[in-house]
Amino acid sequence: MSAPDVDQWGIQQDWVDADDQPQRSGDETVARLREVIGEPPADLEDRAPVVTRPGRSTGLRSTVSCEDGSTRELDDVVPDDFPLGYHRLADGRRLIVSPGRCHVPQEQAWGWTVQLYAARSRRSWGIGDLRDLRTLREWTEQLGGGFLLVNPLHAVAPTVPQETSPYLPATRRFRNPVYLAVEDVPGVEDADLERHDAELATLRGADLVERDGAWTLKRSVLRSAFDRAAADPGLSADLAAWREAAGQAVEGWATWCALAEEHGPDRLAWPEAVRRQDAGGVPAFVADHADDISFHVWLQWQLDRQLRAATGSTTVLQDLPIGVSGSGADAWAWDDVLAADVTVGAPPDKLNSIGQDWGSPPLVPWRLREADYEPFVESIRGTIAGAGGLRIDHVMGLFRLWWIPGGSGPQEGAYVRYPADDLLDIVALESHRAGAVVVGEDLGTVEPGVREALAERGILSYRVLWFEDETPDEWPVAALAAVTTHDLPTVAGLWTGSDAEDQLASTDMAEADVRSGREELLERLRRDGLAPDAPVEDAVTEAYRQLGSAPSLLLSVALEDAVAEERRPNVPGTTERDNWRLPLGVPLEELPDHPGTARLLAALRGPSAADASAGGRSVGG
Repeated sequence: MSAPDVDQWGIQQDWVDADDQPQRSGDETVARLREVIGEPPADLEDRAPVVTRPGRSTGLRSTVSCEDGSTRELDDVVPDDFPLGYHRLADGRRLIVSPGRCHVPQEQAWGWTVQLYAARSRRSWGIGDLRDLRTLREWTEQLGGGFLLVNPLHAVAPTVPQETSPYLPATRRFRNPVYLAVEDVPGVEDADLERHDAELATLRGADLVERDGAWTLKRSVLRSAFDRAAADPGLSADLAAWREAAGQAVEGWATWCALAEEHGPDRLAWPEAVRRQDAGGVPAFVADHADDISFHVWLQWQLDRQLRAATGSTTVLQDLPIGVSGSGADAWAWDDVLAADVTVGAPPDKLNSIGQDWGSPPLVPWRLREADYEPFVESIRGTIAGAGGLRIDHVMGLFRLWWIPGGSGPQEGAYVRYPADDLLDIVALESHRAGAVVVGEDLGTVEPGVREALAERGILSYRVLWFEDETPDEWPVAALAAVTTHDLPTVAGLWTGSDAEDQLASTDMAEADVRSGREELLERLRRDGLAPDAPVEDAVTEAYRQLGSAPSLLLSVALEDAVAEERRPNVPGTTERDNWRLPLGVPLEELPDHPGTARLLAALRGPSAADASAGGRSVGG
């Protein structure tokens, strides 16, 4: 892709919007962002990582200390047999050697898109958990599906109230223990569960996903189980081995959790002595809170075990949010790498006519290079681990991000460029190591050249029926194809008009924009003759009949559409709605016999899929 016009701070003041109209960010915005970004050290290019591939010229001659302990000589061109991975040059610089392409599936497959918190069984504690994920995976395998796509499972602060949005985690490296299936944790006893029968009944009967109640109860039972496990020599030895392999990253995470339980979830409000991971008071806190820290390490161990059991050999694409909470653990660990008093979002586009502010502070590009790309590497690796797939939310953020100065609206931002070639090659390296398929969510304002760069690395595009003017049979093979997303209307919500009413009730979007947006989506749904007065079931069938014609490698099927749910999981731009708290309208146990499942799969893959669904075994247990 051609190089855009950017200043020495990496700010792209002039840009083209989603309607191909030229735009220019305000001078005041640019000035504020320049101050935040600052100037890199004069010797940055002598210290920044070198990211390359076999066969490429580096201009370097050096002895290389490889990560496996061996040494190699580099004489400009990287040999074809040079080890892939993270190495060190003689001058101390990091050398990252990438294959340049991600793992790509060879055959087309379909799979469910799942908001795991919403996929509740009658057994689970008012929120879908990793045993429920295992159940969904086994059912998907039985039906002939090849993957699952789940919401981000990353951890938030271990306090209440719990952060509801999966896209504003405290970390992108570790997972949320609220998803643990407590009954499957070693050390949990029947008596632990029986004494909480009334609380469990309340959680299971709630109309919304009650994260606060679920986490409060789970934490109590899990802490008791941890205390028992600590007395079991066998379990203690297994934990110690896992802990040593996980390294300092999990120690830092667990320390932050213990600090959050003592001082609250916002690390910016903590005492100065512990406000950063490298602050002087942290070692003393660690010494005084060893058991609490070990508990949070143990939780991550249990999550790792349960996730691997839940995914089995099936690809589960995990979602990587664009950023993290500025008050969270990753910000605590890498405070110097993040921009202060800035958040990221998107300018106005087809998805949202007033723009979006996602609340996460961005990584400063030159500081990310100075940090050897480690915050990015650990986030990619931690999200892929144990699941075999990755969806990168707003993948355009690897090229440029819309920075919004504090106190400004999303219309008052500007684009800041990132070292996309390096970041994409790191994704390819991690994908190659994990054998993981990677999907880039390239919806909204996509600049020229982005999709070509993704395709060159084997990163699948993301094509959505509601967004595309071309019919699905014209979509690319190298893509994940879907009807909708968590931020867009379900088929039933669109068809009945209830989604438009939901938007008007919960956002500041102009009614004309909402109405015209709905009509544009309806035109796509009706383009092959669907009658305006057709029942909702026919509308769902038509949407997935169209999707089934796509040649794309991955065909994504929303569970909400299978049960004709009218409410989408999230309406962007509002905090007044119960976003990320809406349970699926059908318990997990009833999905195999739900008529909507058979109709949808028949539309997507033909009658044989419907027959398989109708003959499905029971789900649950």
